[in-house]
Amino acid sequence: MTRRFTGWHMTAILSGFFAIVIAVNFTMARLASSTFGGLLAENGYVASQDYNRWIAKARAQDRLGWTAQTTIEDGHLIIRTNAGGSATADVVLVHPLGRIAEARPRMAAIGNGVLRSLDPVSPGRWQAHVTIRAGGHAAHFLTEVKS
Repeated sequence: MTRRFTGWHMTAILSGFFAIVIAVNFTMARLASSTFGGLLAENGYVASQDYNRWIAKARAQDRLGWTAQTTIEDGHLIIRTNAGGSATADVVLVHPLGRIAEARPRMAAIGNGVLRSLDPVSPGRWQAHVTIRAGGHAAHFLTEVKS
């Protein structure tokens, strides 16, 4: 005895399919909105007006030729730079999802273009906003470090 495939069967299949798709979409949208607020600039219009100035500053930084490599070794942030022996660094460590408060480790030069944090860094994944200063110039870097 075979059962006939009717319009009610097709309606049930389509309804079930779209119910699953809608449930997945709502779940993904909820997860996405709970982990990222979507704010990239406080005021998009002002940011657009500053764009050319930002590009000019980036080109000036590129002409310096400086680099900054960040790692975490023995619980301390290490920055290796070619900016010169008198280089100083300001660092802000930001958790990528903003769930952990930002940290501002104090940095000290230990020689040969290497700077080491005086304070230990909390374990985890961080975005390091680094400003290197030397010889009256400054360069800004954004790197990711993990411990």
